[in-house]
Amino acid sequence: MGISRRNFLMRVGQVGGYSAAFATMQSLGLMPMKGAEAEIIQAAPGSGKGVKVVVLGGGIGGLVSAYELGKLGYDVTLLEARERPGGRNWTGRAGQEVCFCDGSKQAIGWEEGNYQNLGPARLPSTHWTMLGYCRELGVPMEVEINTSRSTMLQNDKANDGKPVPQRKAINDTRGHVSELLSKCIAHGSLDAELSKEDRERMTAFLKIYGPLNDKGAYTGSDRAGYKTPPGAGAQMPVDEAPMDMRVLLDENFWSDLFVEEAWDWQATMMQPVGGMDRIPYAFAKALGPVVQYNSPVTEIRKTPNGVRVSYKQGGVTKQIEASYCISALPFSLLKKIPNDLSKPFKTVVDDSTMGGAYKIAWESRRFWEQDYNIYGGLSYLMQGPSPIWYPSSRLMHPTGVVVSGYTDELNTPFYNLSLEEKFAASRASIEKIHPGHGKELMNPVFCGWSRVLWNEGSWINQYGGGKSGYDVIIQADGPIYFAGDTASHIVGWQEGAALSARRAVGMISDKVKSAKLAGTGTAAVVS
Repeated sequence: MGISRRNFLMRVGQVGGYSAAFATMQSLGLMPMKGAEAEIIQAAPGSGKGVKVVVLGGGIGGLVSAYELGKLGYDVTLLEARERPGGRNWTGRAGQEVCFCDGSKQAIGWEEGNYQNLGPARLPSTHWTMLGYCRELGVPMEVEINTSRSTMLQNDKANDGKPVPQRKAINDTRGHVSELLSKCIAHGSLDAELSKEDRERMTAFLKIYGPLNDKGAYTGSDRAGYKTPPGAGAQMPVDEAPMDMRVLLDENFWSDLFVEEAWDWQATMMQPVGGMDRIPYAFAKALGPVVQYNSPVTEIRKTPNGVRVSYKQGGVTKQIEASYCISALPFSLLKKIPNDLSKPFKTVVDDSTMGGAYKIAWESRRFWEQDYNIYGGLSYLMQGPSPIWYPSSRLMHPTGVVVSGYTDELNTPFYNLSLEEKFAASRASIEKIHPGHGKELMNPVFCGWSRVLWNEGSWINQYGGGKSGYDVIIQADGPIYFAGDTASHIVGWQEGAALSARRAVGMISDKVKSAKLAGTGTAAVVS
C-alpha cells in the first residue's frame, strides 16, 4: 500500500524525532525558515509630548515600554518594587542574596567574577527584537553554548543507568532511522505516492544523513564517537559499535534528544558578556530618573482622566496620576494589589496560575571541561533534578558555576523537600552524569521563582477565564494596558516581553493620535 508525503514525513518524525523530519523536509525542498523583525511603532518622535504614562514593573516588559515611550516624548514614570532593574532577569553574583517571600535569605558566596543567570540565560538568534536592543544599547554579546555533542543523556532504567554522550545517541538514532527508510524505499513500500525523483533524492540523502554503507546499512560512524581515536604512528581510528535500536527508540529515554531542534533553541544562542542582567541595567542607564526603585505599587484606580497609582517609597505612601498605565507586573503580584480592573480583566488576572521553575547552581572546579571535554551545553536525566547546564562564560577558568536542576517544582515531591534535601538531590544528579565529582560541588544556591520576593512565579501557566483569557489581556482595559511575556505567545522569553511592550506603546500612541485628531485632548477613554 502506498503512503503519502504527509504520512511519510509524520512517520519519519515518530521514529526519528523532529530532527529527522526537519532534515527530510529540507532534502525534499519543503522547509524554508526565516525570522521576522518587530513591527515599527507607528508614531512620530515627540507625538507623546504632554501625555503622562505610568509603567508598573521594571522587568523587560516595563523597561522596553518606558524606553519606547520616552523616544516618543511621553512623560514617563516607571515604578519598580526592588532596588534593581530586570525583574526575573537577574544574575546572581558574590555578595548578593536570594530573598524569599517567607523572609528567609540565601547568601551567594561564589568567587569574584563567577556568576549564574538565575532567571533567563539565553537569547536565541531568532529573537531579533531583544538582540536589536542589545545592539542599540551597546550591550556586548558572546555565544551561549546551548548544545554540545559531548554532553550526556542518562536514564536509570536504560543502558544500565550509564550516561550516553549525545553525539552517540543522536548519530546512532539517525543511522538506524536512515537504514529503515532506505529499506522501505528499496522494497518499493513508498512507490505509490512518492515520485521516482523523490525516491532517488531520498536514497542519496539517507546515505549521507545516516550515514549508510553501499548496501544501505548503518554499521556505525565516527560521528557517534570512537572506540579508539585516531592518533600518531600506527594508532588507527576504530568507530564505536552502534547502540541497539530498541534502546534508542525508548521514548522516555530520548525525550530530550532533539530539544535543540526547536525553533527558539537552535544555534546560535547568545548571552551578554558578564551576565544577562547587563541588558536591564543598560535600559536603566538610558532611562535614568524615569525608573523609581524600592517603590512597590499598593493600589491601581481608574479616574475620569486616566489612572491613579498609589505606591510606597521610603515608608511613605505616594500617588501618581497619568493618562495611561502599562502594567508589566506578574499576575501573581497584580492580583494582590487593590484595583478596579473591569470584570473580564479581573477574572483573567485573579484566576490565573503561575509556574514555579527553579534553578540550583553550584560552584566547582571545572571538571566537566578538564575531565570530560564538555564546554557548555546541557546534559539530561530522566530521574532526579535535570538538566545539568554547563557555563558558557569564562571557559577554561579554574572554577565555574554549573546548574544541576532547572524545571518546575510545583505539584511535585521536590517542592516539599527541605533546602538541604534539594541540594542533596541536585548533587546526586551530578554524580549520575559525572561519577565521583559530586563531592567537588560547593556554595549551592537555590532560586525557586515561585518563592522569590516580587516574583512569586516563573511564567504564566494558565489564564483565568480559560483559552479566551489571553484574548482579553492583550486588549486595553480603558487607560490600562498590559505588557510582559504573559501578554504574548512567547511565554517565558524576554522576546515576548519586549514585543508585548512595543505593542502596548503602539496602542497608546494610536489612542493619543485619535484623541488629538478628534480635538479631545489626551485624556484616556475609560470603559
